[in-house]
Amino acid sequence: MKKDAYQKIMEIIEGTAAKLVVVSKTRSVDQIRSFYDRGQRMFGENRVPELVEKHDALPGDIEWHLIGHLQTNKVKYIAGFVSLIHSVDSLRLLEEINKQAEKNNRKIAVLLQFKIAQEESKYGLDVTDLAGFQRTDYPWIIFRGVMGMASFVEDKTQITNEFRHLKTIFDDLKNNYFSEKNDFTEISMGMSGDYEIALAQGSTMLRVGSLVF
Repeated sequence: MKKDAYQKIMEIIEGTAAKLVVVSKTRSVDQIRSFYDRGQRMFGENRVPELVEKHDALPGDIEWHLIGHLQTNKVKYIAGFVSLIHSVDSLRLLEEINKQAEKNNRKIAVLLQFKIAQEESKYGLDVTDLAGFQRTDYPWIIFRGVMGMASFVEDKTQITNEFRHLKTIFDDLKNNYFSEKNDFTEISMGMSGDYEIALAQGSTMLRVGSLVF
C-alpha cells in the first residue's frame, strides 16, 4: 500500500524530539476525525471561532493549538481549553493570556512568536521587545518555547538561515531566562513546504496542513 504524506512525516519524526501538529483550519469535522482515528491528537487552528466550534464537536482528548494571529479580545473564548498558543507576538497579548488564565484557574502554555521572515505581513516579536521581560510577571503562563515562520520563497538558503536564526533565539532565551525550566523545550517551525529544512535546523514541532490533507 502506498504511503501517504502523513505516514511519511510520522516515520521521519519517529525517534526524534519532533511532533506533528496537523493544521486543520478550514477542514471539516469529518476530515479531522479521520486523522484522529489514526491516532493524531494535536491539531492547529488559525481562527478562534472555528477553533471553538471544532472543540465543541470533537473528542475531548484532542490537544488544540492556536497557531494564527490572536487578538487580545478573543483570548477569553479559548482560555478554558486551549493546549498551546503558538502565536504570542506581543507582551500586551501575554498580559491578556495571563489574565484570562487566572480567571479560568488554569495555567496556559504558550510559545513566543518571533519575526524571522523578511515579509512585512508576518507577525512576531523582535528580541528587543523582551527588554525588561520578567517571567515572574506572568504566574499563570507556562513558557514552552518559540515559534516562527520562514519567508514564502523558493530560496532554501534563505529559509535555512531564518530557521537557524529562530534556533539561536531559542538558545539565547533558554540561557538567559529559562535555564532552570525543563519545560522550555519547543521550537515550532516548519510547514508543508519547508518542514524538512526546519527539522534539520532543530524544529521540535511541525505545523503541517495542506500536505497531509
